[in-house]
Amino acid sequence: MLSAKAVSKTFPGVRALDEVDFTARAGEVHALIGENGAGKSTLIKVLTGVYAPDTGELTYNGTPARFTTPLDAQHAGISTIYQEVNLVPLMSVARNLFLGREPRGRLGLIDFSRMHRDAEEALRDLGVTVDVRRPLRELGVGAQQMVALARAASVDARVVVMDEPTSSLEPREVRTLFGVIRTLRERGIAVIYVSHRLDELYEICDTVTVLRDGKVVHNGALADLDRLRLVALMLGREIETVRKEGLTNFTGTHDTETEPVLVAENLTVSHHLHDVSVTIRPGEVVGLGGLLGSGRSETAKAIAGALPTDSGRVTIAGERIRTGSTPAAIRAGISLLPEDRKAEGIVPGLSVRENIALAALPRLSRFGLVDERRIDELVDTFIRRLRIKASSPHQKVGELSGGNQQKVLLARWLAMHPKVLLLDEPTRGIDIGAKAEVQSLIDELAEQGLGVLLISSDTEELIEGSDRVVVLKDGETVAELTGPEVTEQNLLRAIATTEPA
Repeated sequence: MLSAKAVSKTFPGVRALDEVDFTARAGEVHALIGENGAGKSTLIKVLTGVYAPDTGELTYNGTPARFTTPLDAQHAGISTIYQEVNLVPLMSVARNLFLGREPRGRLGLIDFSRMHRDAEEALRDLGVTVDVRRPLRELGVGAQQMVALARAASVDARVVVMDEPTSSLEPREVRTLFGVIRTLRERGIAVIYVSHRLDELYEICDTVTVLRDGKVVHNGALADLDRLRLVALMLGREIETVRKEGLTNFTGTHDTETEPVLVAENLTVSHHLHDVSVTIRPGEVVGLGGLLGSGRSETAKAIAGALPTDSGRVTIAGERIRTGSTPAAIRAGISLLPEDRKAEGIVPGLSVRENIALAALPRLSRFGLVDERRIDELVDTFIRRLRIKASSPHQKVGELSGGNQQKVLLARWLAMHPKVLLLDEPTRGIDIGAKAEVQSLIDELAEQGLGVLLISSDTEELIEGSDRVVVLKDGETVAELTGPEVTEQNLLRAIATTEPA
């Protein structure tokens, strides 16, 4: 259905694609994988009309193709679901679902009754029941992702591109998504599937193309590759090295002090949290477990002052701080890495240098004048320390891969020398290599005495990376697992319980 032949694409200082061949066939789910920066997103944007290739050619449905805009690709029958929900937050769910193709009545006016009815039916097919008249921004990230999926599935597409579609979904929604993908495959639609989650790839994909440094290093049937070989191809390492080091980079338990650095008591936020308490000691990694919507992100935001609380208190090193105030939390030594790095973290139009220095500007200034030399030293230090891949510190952060954007955010908050670091899905949507680097950094920070709160939907990451795990359900604490109790079985049992702790 869609193929690229010898496609190359170069940006200033970076050759993103180098003579890439890729073919998506009708009735096939084709995995496109590689580390962040390998060229996956660039290839998708070339295939869908966002970028024009420098050299090479595209073929669609057997004939040469050149899409000058994403709208051209969509009209041709190519539908794309991006990792970051790419819809209009202020518009209703129904308007988002039918944006640009609204049903109209006899006078050419939008038929809202029909649009609402069709939107409800499309979402019901995916197991989602919401008021389609509500603004999209009122839904959680997972529900927004399902709206994006419903939109893609309702378009008469011949090719569907899915870029990390499960990154914000809970297990039930993932099963629904896989059911939709199987239906698309049965209808003869080509599906291009991008994901860093190996379990998903082996469950749903037929073939695989592996990119590394902008080049194709493998193409073939996924069933012919075992997991270690696949990881080794992505990382460019020997299988024995991968087998020895494993797929996570956590080292084990940490030495912690007895007195907590953070105590959050009885945090209550109407309709979100009820009497949630968390303590973190210096050098300790405390995991926050639970399903999507259980209150994990809300707990982190309440501690960081980004979500006003109805009641509860937060103390840092024995000193109570004002809740509902982000500046007060930052001054006290609390830093939050948010779940949605695009909407709540990076400033895409600013450079890597500006994004890293953003929070630290007040202490890098004297009498209102910024010390450029100190900024350069700070930025260079963190680019080296976190191995941030950018053509220069002045490259726009929006041009970086997801994993490198995440590292820039980490650098910004580490530059503040925090006492407590709240990490909300720190490895979401980044590749295995970048994930291992972030996990290793979390261990390193804990060993240096930093208190860490780790929120992750990756059960393996949460279990291996945490000293203790506080489990939430429906905004309440249902369990706290410590030491040998921190196992996948105990975590799942706690999530399934109906009684609060």
